[in-house]
This record gives sequence, C-alpha cells and structure tokens, in this order.
Amino acid sequence: MLLSVHVKPGAKQNKLEWMDQDTLKLWVTALAEKGKANAAVLELLAEELKIPKSRLQIVRGLTTRLKHIEIQS
Repeated sequence: MLLSVHVKPGAKQNKLEWMDQDTLKLWVTALAEKGKANAAVLELLAEELKIPKSRLQIVRGLTTRLKHIEIQS
C-alpha cells in the first residue's frame, strides 16, 4: 500500500489528519534537518497505524514536503 503524505516540519505539536484513505497531512515538531523530520513522520505514522516502524519506508520525497510512504507486508 502506498500513502501520500504532506508534511509540515517545525510545528508546535505532532498532529495527523486524514484527507482520504490514501492521503494525509502530518505536522511534526522536528525540524527538517539531517532526517529528523522524516524519522518523526515514520514514528507518528507507525503509532497511528499500530504497526512497527520497520514496515514503513519513504519511497519518494526524502527532501520534500510531499512524500510517498510504502507500507510493507
């Protein structure tokens, strides 16, 4: 399964909002430097989906706000 994620780094709080079943907006407090925001995105998404972080992989958008995240089975 592939998710489209719009990320807002440097937010006041971590927050997640589903737009539809494949698209969501994510606000993370981590800054977009040295992969900190990407790690926070994967952690928050893993908590929401109740799966281990090891099943999530950013397949597109490592350096942009629009990311495609694959959920591995």
